[in-house]
Amino acid sequence: MKILLVEDDDAIALSLTESLVQAGFDVDHVATGRDALTAAPVDVVLLDLGLPDMDGRDLCRALRTASGVPIIMLTARSDEFDRVLGLELGADDYVTKPFSFRELVARIRAVTRRAAGTSERTSDEQAAADRVGPLEIDRRTRRVLLAGEPIALTAKEFDLLAYLAIDPGAVYRRTDILEHVWDAQWYGPTKTVDAHVAALRKKLGDPRWIEAVRGVGFRLEPPP
Repeated sequence: MKILLVEDDDAIALSLTESLVQAGFDVDHVATGRDALTAAPVDVVLLDLGLPDMDGRDLCRALRTASGVPIIMLTARSDEFDRVLGLELGADDYVTKPFSFRELVARIRAVTRRAAGTSERTSDEQAAADRVGPLEIDRRTRRVLLAGEPIALTAKEFDLLAYLAIDPGAVYRRTDILEHVWDAQWYGPTKTVDAHVAALRKKLGDPRWIEAVRGVGFRLEPPP
């Protein structure tokens, strides 16, 4: 597995690179956002937010626009606002410094398993999930059309909608949604899901698109 480490602190980068290599990973290290944007394709990006040439969150957004590579943010910023914002911009996980190396490795493997699970779906499964009534979801371009009209979604709103669209009509538990759309180690409130569902309902123009199943979770299906 190849990892791109984006870290401007040489001491941290050297120590982390050595540990990752010992754990069996192949690591490329860059110290700037500019170099990260021109780096060769990798399996996972470990992204520090405090970069000398650009804000790490802007880099996260740019990387997510360019590809679906799993991104794990590494930062000393532990405020809930920063964590939520990072995830909204397309990060797959968020680890605050200082962190356990064993935990970091576990998170790397978790995000790559989820990414592999998505890519291994058959073309028929992909096609079935791409259209739900008048709703079209293009996973490759991350665009959503409703009756032919584009809908602007945040990164996590798209991820949530795409996850519910895998099996329209099926009920997905809040805990499963958090694990697959946010991350397996999410310890925040499950009401995060409700807030994103509310935003999606508003943008879809009809709350009946996403039905709440009391005590269980949510299902996606066209309004009657």
